[in-house]
Amino acid sequence: MKNFIITIVFAFVSTAFYAQGAFDKYDGQDDVTSVIVNKKMFDLMSKVKVDASDKEMQQYINLIKKLDYLKVFTTKNPKIEADMKASADKYVKSSGLEELMRVNDSGRNVRISVKSGATDSQVKELLMFIDGAKNNETVLLSLTGNFDINEISVLTDKMQLPGGSDLKKASKGKR
Repeated sequence: MKNFIITIVFAFVSTAFYAQGAFDKYDGQDDVTSVIVNKKMFDLMSKVKVDASDKEMQQYINLIKKLDYLKVFTTKNPKIEADMKASADKYVKSSGLEELMRVNDSGRNVRISVKSGATDSQVKELLMFIDGAKNNETVLLSLTGNFDINEISVLTDKMQLPGGSDLKKASKGKR
C-alpha cells in the first residue's frame, strides 16, 4: 500500500512539474535564444509610474498585472525546430489547449492555441508556435496568467515579441 501511495504522489508531482516546465529544456541550449519573464518581474514592471493620459501604457500596465509567465524560445537549428514542434504538439494535446488560429503563409506556419478562462475572451494560457520557413526563426511562445485575448496586441507592441503581428491577428479575430 505504501508503494502505491508513493507512486500516486510521484505521478501527480511529475505531471505538475511537466506542466510548469514543458519547454524549459530549451533554456540555455546552444542555438536557442530564450526570453523568460516570471511573475516577480511582471509585478515589478507593473509598479512603474505612468502618465494618466497615456491610455495605451495604462492598458499595458493593467495587462502585465494579470500575467504569470512568459517564455519565448527561438531557433534556426532544424533539429531543435523539429523537437520544439514535437514538444508543442504533445503539450497542446496533454494540457487541454484548443486551437484558436492557424495560418499558413509562404511556407510559414503559425499555430495559436489557448486554454480558456471564465469567459470566451478570457485566457489562462496561450501557446504560439511558428515554424521557421527558409531562414526564418522558429518561435515557441508560452504565456500564462488570467488575461483577455483582446489585450494581447498591447503586450506585443510594448515588448516587441517575435510573432507579435500574428498574436495581434489572433486578438482581433477572437473579439
